[in-house]
Amino acid sequence: MLTHNWEELAKRFKHALGLSHAPIAMTFSQEAPAGVPFYEGEDPDPSADGRTGKVTAGCVFWIKSEDRTFTTKADDHFNCSVGSVTHGLKTLNEVMANEDVASLLESAWVTPEEAMQLPVVKTRHQFITYGPVSQTPMDPDVILLRLSAYQGMVLHDAFGDMPIVGKPQCHIVPLAKEQNQIAMSTGCTLSRIRTGMSPDEMTCAIPAGRFAEVVEKLETRQQANARVASYANADGRRFANSQQA
Repeated sequence: MLTHNWEELAKRFKHALGLSHAPIAMTFSQEAPAGVPFYEGEDPDPSADGRTGKVTAGCVFWIKSEDRTFTTKADDHFNCSVGSVTHGLKTLNEVMANEDVASLLESAWVTPEEAMQLPVVKTRHQFITYGPVSQTPMDPDVILLRLSAYQGMVLHDAFGDMPIVGKPQCHIVPLAKEQNQIAMSTGCTLSRIRTGMSPDEMTCAIPAGRFAEVVEKLETRQQANARVASYANADGRRFANSQQA
């Protein structure tokens, strides 16, 4: 049984924040959920170091699941070593010899010290299910968002202690799942190229257990922002009137 009416919460959330993209539910499990289709597609030929998967990186599933729910297997994510580590599907030691990790280190995009400090999902799960929060058949673990700068501002106004991080974009998932933090990311070059996210978009991960709290607080902030906007517009009209005089 679901602990929340996720469809209603998603509707209220989307209205309060003015989202253009549906919030995505992300659920980790050891067994494939009944009745949920697996993500379809063929793995391409493996790279020289043996990497392959259903998509170039796990963050691509964030985009693919905006209008449908599906389950992925762990190895569907394995083309991206970084995402495999942050999602708890592989350890850092298991991927350090991979060519994509070597490329990132050689380019100075990330240092070994930074890589060692990345937060990760602690349990190795066999499946991850993605789909719109409004359609989730089970209580999710993490809610993923694609945001504009304005929407990021509204969220930060409501939760000023939330971390705002950069590369790699996917490490907001363990921040939400393992540390119960609402975490925002400015994105990263690797993920933006693979997902096709627009330059003016950011992402955010919300612990699913805090989603109702976030919705209620944003609805309150929406009213406060409307009052401030009304004041700013009225105040600005004084200047417009003086310029016309």
